[in-house]
This record gives sequence, C-alpha cells and structure tokens, in this order.
Amino acid sequence: MADKLKRKQSKMSVYLYVPNIIGYIRVLMNIVAFALCFSNKIIFSVLYFVSFVCDGIDGWCARKFNQVSTFGAVLDMVTDRISTACLLVILSQVYRPGLTFLSLLALDIASHWLQMYSTFLLGKASHKDVKDSTNWLFKAYYGNRTFMAYCCVSCEVLYITLFLLAEKQNEKLMDVILHSIQQKTLLSLLVVISLFGWAVKQAVNVIQMKTAADVCVLHDTNKKQKP
Repeated sequence: MADKLKRKQSKMSVYLYVPNIIGYIRVLMNIVAFALCFSNKIIFSVLYFVSFVCDGIDGWCARKFNQVSTFGAVLDMVTDRISTACLLVILSQVYRPGLTFLSLLALDIASHWLQMYSTFLLGKASHKDVKDSTNWLFKAYYGNRTFMAYCCVSCEVLYITLFLLAEKQNEKLMDVILHSIQQKTLLSLLVVISLFGWAVKQAVNVIQMKTAADVCVLHDTNKKQKP
C-alpha cells in the first residue's frame, strides 16, 4: 500500500514539474490565440509568439531544476506541432495556392514523427542526438542551439507575418510577399530576415525525414536477417 502511494505521488510530481506547468500554460495560450485569430490578429500574434518563446523557457527550467522528463519532451513537441499545424491550416485558407502550406504541414509532421520513432529504435535519449549523422547541415542545426533557435524563430515569425499581411481570403502568396518587400515596412523586414532561417528549417525537415526513414528500413532489414 505504501509503495503504491509512493508511486502515485512520484507520478504526480512529474506532472507538476515547473517546465511541464509552463507547457500547460502554453496549451492554454494557444487555445485562446486561435479562438481570437480572425477577430483580433494582434492578440493572436502576441499569444502565439509568447507561447513559442515559452518553449525555450521550459527547456531552460528543465535543465536548471533538474526536471527533464520524457513526458515534458513529448508535451513540448506535441504542442509545437499542433500549434504550427493549426497556423499552417489557417494560412492555407487565406492564401493561394493553399497546397503550399498543407505540404509544409505534412513535411513538418512526417519528419518529426519519423525522427521520434527512429530515436526510440536506436535507443537514444533525445531526438536531437544526431552525432552519428554524416550530413553537415543536420549536425549544424541540432548541434548549435543558437542556429537552431534562429531557424525555428524565423519559421514561426514568417508564418505570423504572412497571417498579419493577409487582408482578405484567396490572396496570392507570391504577390503578397513581393508587395510587402517593396513597401519596406517592419513586416517586410521580418519577411526578408526570416526567409533564410525558414528555408534552412525546411531543408533540415527533408534531411531528417530521409535519415529517420533509413533507420526504420535498416531496422526492418536487420530484423529479417536474424534467424
């Protein structure tokens, strides 16, 4: 009875880790943000971006307070993927061709899901452990926190900026981007600055998906070769 109570308390303590509580707050902020996305773009953008910034804060708290957990890592990734997916779906309804954003959504989910699965197959503690990779860009992305942060921030900033730039539905994506750059406003500056980081992140997603798929195929091959 005492062991059962101790296990229950231990389980509850993980749920109440500081970084995990920040994760719950992120979820609530995203819910409110998307509820207001069409009625108040500014509040949406602020809440969405603050939630994104909190992703870095909860990671710092996890290391600072020695509260790194598998649940926290999964909560982080699920929150990131769902929030980005929702924004991409909205952009696909605002811009033409909408397939552009739906393709980015598919790439984002597929690459991260495969990467997580391959991580478990290899017995690694983190999906960011790519020391054995032979691809220089893949290693540079996950091996340098500053570079990875720049690419991730660029990606989200670009999506938020595109949402703010859209004045009506069925906007042509390239027309809006070119027009915003010509206007030389703060939003156009954000588009220019974030494009490189966004492009790198998409390239990494492609590399990540192929590398992870190779791990899964190799696992199947080795399993079939065993007597």
